[in-house]
Amino acid sequence: MKRFDGKVVFITGASSGIGEALAIEFSARGATVAVGARREDRLSKLCERIVAGNGKALAVACDVTVDGDVEKAVERIKETFGGIDIVVANAGFGVVGRVDRLKLDDYRRQFETNIFGVLRTIQATAAEVKARKGSFALMGSVAAYVSSPGASPYQMSKAAVRSLGDALWGEMARDGVSVTTIQPGYVESEIRKLDNQGVLRPTAKDPIPRWLMMPADVAARKMVNAIGCRRREVVITGHGKVAVLIARHFPCLLAFALRRGAGTARTSKARKD
Repeated sequence: MKRFDGKVVFITGASSGIGEALAIEFSARGATVAVGARREDRLSKLCERIVAGNGKALAVACDVTVDGDVEKAVERIKETFGGIDIVVANAGFGVVGRVDRLKLDDYRRQFETNIFGVLRTIQATAAEVKARKGSFALMGSVAAYVSSPGASPYQMSKAAVRSLGDALWGEMARDGVSVTTIQPGYVESEIRKLDNQGVLRPTAKDPIPRWLMMPADVAARKMVNAIGCRRREVVITGHGKVAVLIARHFPCLLAFALRRGAGTARTSKARKD
């Protein structure tokens, strides 16, 4: 198991789900963690948990959609820990709905977090990561490969992250920096309980059955392993790997299945109505 003793890790979107699990996993492997998100109360509780386990942690309030916010967080991390070795651009959420029923502002809101938020994070930390020949990790999704009806804003944003990761991997190689694009399938998270405004609805029912979801701590372990091995890309969850395999090698089969599934959903809805 790869250790990260002496390394400083900055994780955005760390107040819950995958981001929280990554912070705990990195700390368990010896890293000092700086966790960023909008919900300061949750970040504080996460840091208390890490410190209680003899780890080192810092909470930095940070909204990746606000110009200058990430830079302020980076300055505080540098003042506290001296620098940053690994950056995980994890902040994100999902906008869903039919293209003809969504507004352009829905797409703008989605891209502001999932694309420009990632870019803000990279640009604010690039000098630090390059100075230490560290690592970037970008949180993508299997949705970057599989575009199903009803979630085009999210899928478009993750396809952009995938392209960004590929480009950044080549650009940063000469600086000794690794770039890992992480493509998770269904993982335990609050993301499916966020509405199209990015607001958490605690009582909302997760549409994905629990048996299909990978526990966040298990997913985090696999992600941290990939980052430690400086892999270019990693697909998380078995069903995610199958979906990506079909998308790469049998695109017509995937298109047929998605169209058939959409048709079945419309039929079922019509019968209920």
